[in-house]
Amino acid sequence: MTAAVIKQHLIDPEICIRCNTCEAICPVGAITHDSRNYVVKADVCNLCMDCISPCPTGSIDNWRMMPRAKAYPIEEQLLWDELPAELSADELAAAGVSESEVTQAAEQTPAVAATDATGQTTFNSAAYGATLPPWSAAHAYTNLYGPKAEKAITATVAGNVRVTEVGKEYDTHHIVLDFGAMPFPVLEGQSIGIVPPGTDAGGRPHHARQYSIASPRNGERPGYNNLSLTVKRVLEDHQGQPVRGVGSNYLCDLKVGDKVQVIGPFGASFLMPNHPRSHIVMICTGTGSAPMRAMTEWRRRLRASGKFEGGKLMLFFGARTKEELPYFGPLQSLPKDFIDINFAFSRTPGQPKRYVQDLMRERAADLAALLQDPNACFYVCGLKAMEEGVVMALHDVAQNAGLNWEAIGQTLKREGRLHLETY
Repeated sequence: MTAAVIKQHLIDPEICIRCNTCEAICPVGAITHDSRNYVVKADVCNLCMDCISPCPTGSIDNWRMMPRAKAYPIEEQLLWDELPAELSADELAAAGVSESEVTQAAEQTPAVAATDATGQTTFNSAAYGATLPPWSAAHAYTNLYGPKAEKAITATVAGNVRVTEVGKEYDTHHIVLDFGAMPFPVLEGQSIGIVPPGTDAGGRPHHARQYSIASPRNGERPGYNNLSLTVKRVLEDHQGQPVRGVGSNYLCDLKVGDKVQVIGPFGASFLMPNHPRSHIVMICTGTGSAPMRAMTEWRRRLRASGKFEGGKLMLFFGARTKEELPYFGPLQSLPKDFIDINFAFSRTPGQPKRYVQDLMRERAADLAALLQDPNACFYVCGLKAMEEGVVMALHDVAQNAGLNWEAIGQTLKREGRLHLETY
C-alpha cells in the first residue's frame, strides 16, 4: 500500500549556489535544474542521501512532510525564491494524514540499489567519486561568508589579465581578488561564490556563481590575503546558442580597484594530500585547470623551500587548441622532473582529435601503477561530458593491467582519492 505522506526532499534556492554537485552525483537522476533553480523529483528520489555530504552549502539538506497527493511538483519548485513553510500537524491532519503516518514517513529508509530508466544497472562514473578528502588534507573552512548577498565579504580586484592567446570569443582571464584585513582562509580545491550586481529578468537579485580557486593556500602573491580565479567569458550555451553569461562577463570586464561581493569559501572534499611522497594525478579541461594550478603551485613552492619531499605530479590537460588552453606558456616552463604534463587538443587543424582519456590510455602503465599506490590521489575537473570518459579510461587501465576495477574504484572512493568536479 502506498503511504499517504512522504518525506519530500527539497533544495533551498536562497542558499544554493547552482554548482551542479547534487545533480552530478545523484545515482537515480532525481535532481534537475533550469536557469533559475535546482529541484528534486519527488517521484524519483529514493532517499539514498548520496547528495547530502558533497553539497558545499547545505542547501540540499531540506525536507518537508507532505501528503503524497500534494507533493510539490518540479514545475512549482522551479519558480521558488525561498522554501515554503513546513505544514503544521493540524494542516497534515486536515489533509487526512495521521500522526503515525508522519512518523513512518520520517523513518523511511533509502532504496538499496539504483538503476536506470530501463531497470538496468549501468556504469555510473559519479558512483566512484569521493565525498571525503584524503586523510592528510588540511582542514578546510567553509561558509564563512554568505550565503545571502548582505552577508557577503567585499574583495578588491588586484589584477585581471587574459591567459589565452586568441580573440574575444575564447577570452579566459586570470583574476586576482584581495580581501584586505578580512580573514578569508582557503585551500587548493575549494571554490567561492561571486554575487554579480543587479537583477535578473524577473527583477530578483542575481544568485551567486561558483568559481574554483586557482591559487595556493598562501595566496596568489605569497603572504598576502588574496586569491585568484580562472574565468572564461561565456558567450554561448552548451548547445551553441548565443548567450551572455552573467557572472563570467561581469568578472572578465572587471578593472583593478573594482569591488566584488564574495561568499564562501566552499568545498571540504576536493582537497590535495599533504603527506610526503604523495602523488597527484590531475585531469582537466579548460577552466577546470583552476584547482590543478593551485595544487601544482603549492607543490612548487614546497619544493622550492626544500622542506617537503613530494611524489609524482601528472597532468592531463585538454582544450580545443593550444591557443585556447589557459596558462599554456607558464606550464611549458615548469621543470620536467617536477611535473609530467600531457596535452590533448581536439581541434588542431590537420591533426586527429585527441582527448584527455586518449592520453590516459597511452600512459596506461604509469597510471596502473598509481592506481595501486595508496599514496596516489586522482582529480578530475572540467565539463560534465568528460567525466564518464575519464573514469571509464581508469576502469580500462585497471582491467587491462589485470586489476579488479570495482575493488580499486571503491577503495579510491572510500579513501578520498578519486575526486570528480564537473559541471
